[in-house]
Amino acid sequence: MAYRHVVLFRIHDHVEEHDVARAVDALGSLAELPCVEDWRIARSLDERKGRILIEEATFADEAAFAAFREDPRHRDVAARMSEISDWWIGDYRA
Repeated sequence: MAYRHVVLFRIHDHVEEHDVARAVDALGSLAELPCVEDWRIARSLDERKGRILIEEATFADEAAFAAFREDPRHRDVAARMSEISDWWIGDYRA
């Protein structure tokens, strides 16, 4: 059963737009990890509650997701995102 991972990043108000663009690029680079089956990064069209980046990912199973979380590239991007945003995560089996 596939493992789905959805993250909504709310970018802090003081963050410059060029830093948001860098964040999109950094998040997008994680699609190259071998454990990722499908990877999408988008910016929300609705900015009434602020600037939101959407990460939507599919992994073969929970083990593949665990490998993703442990990958140093993911850890690096997560650390950078923690400096510019708060986030909410939704994981489920599909």
